[in-house]
Amino acid sequence: MLFKEIIGQQAIKERLVRSVKEGRISHAQLFLGPQGSGNLALALAYSQYISCAKRLDDDSCGECSSCIKYNKLIHPDLHFVYPVALSKDVRVSTDKAKEWREAFLDNPYITLFGWFETLDAENKQAVIGTDESGEILRKLSLTTYEADYKIMIIWQAEKMHPSAANKLLKILEEPPDKTLFLLVCENEDQLLRTIVSRTQLIKINKIADEDLIQALTERNGLSAEAAEGIAHLADGNYAEALALMNENENAGQNLASFQKLMRASLKFDPKAVMSWIDDIATAGRERQKNFLNYALHIIRESLILNYGDASLVKLGNDEKDFVKKFSPFIHINNIERFMEELNKAYFHMERNANAKILFMDLAFKFNELLNLQKT
Repeated sequence: MLFKEIIGQQAIKERLVRSVKEGRISHAQLFLGPQGSGNLALALAYSQYISCAKRLDDDSCGECSSCIKYNKLIHPDLHFVYPVALSKDVRVSTDKAKEWREAFLDNPYITLFGWFETLDAENKQAVIGTDESGEILRKLSLTTYEADYKIMIIWQAEKMHPSAANKLLKILEEPPDKTLFLLVCENEDQLLRTIVSRTQLIKINKIADEDLIQALTERNGLSAEAAEGIAHLADGNYAEALALMNENENAGQNLASFQKLMRASLKFDPKAVMSWIDDIATAGRERQKNFLNYALHIIRESLILNYGDASLVKLGNDEKDFVKKFSPFIHINNIERFMEELNKAYFHMERNANAKILFMDLAFKFNELLNLQKT
């Protein structure tokens, strides 16, 4: 992965290049950025630049033996850790190494939801398991094969099981010589504070709209007008922009599901609520979590439409039509409770709550909140 292949983020690229040139490579770094910002791609481009045998002034050469292996994700001194769906046959990341290489090379802006769709494991919890820490320690005990550094990239580091994270504390603080940890994370609050305190923070922002528009026109062949519309909706998230460009089927499913839930909850139609719960309970756990995030998005945009500038609302045409009718039900007296209940549901879903019980409870809560009067 070359720096020039990454959309925008010029200041971060320059900072990373400068750290290599000045010999100030911190042994543990946290690439913190929202989904679709390119945090994983930046971590890999940085690793490739460190290992490149013929570094250019601002990028890897892309032609040396090291770069060729990096481009195929087969460099012997580069190691990845990522969430998997644990089973008797899958205990650590390397059990899905082939699938990981294919998924990343197909889309360096891969999302957790997309990764689990690739694994056909939507009904499983995404986790970096306890056994992974032992595998990490084993790999890093080996000597380097070709490069100066052994590099360990941990994608979605917030998905580490607490016992796995705790076992890494010592090696993060006192790593073997010429060992580099790059933790790639979207939600810092879900990481152990003792992990965060042992890393140097690389804060990555959303992609600027102008950079996203340029990428959509040059890489994806969109017209300037179409690219501008998608960039506005994607809000700095290239993964979301790709999904929107391909007429994201999940967004349509989520909108239909959200409409059905709200209508059933408003007057609490037990038959309609149970029908909705039966539908969503058959979806995978990652899709259920994706729906909860989508619901948070619609609730937020409804509030903005009520109290803010309508031009700030980031929705597709079908969503806008629905939100115009739905937004009067979202107001100052219930917005905090809506957000609290949805965040709480997401929290419990991540901890393997029973889906039917969880969503039934949500339907009851939504009935109460939708019927609160606006003052």
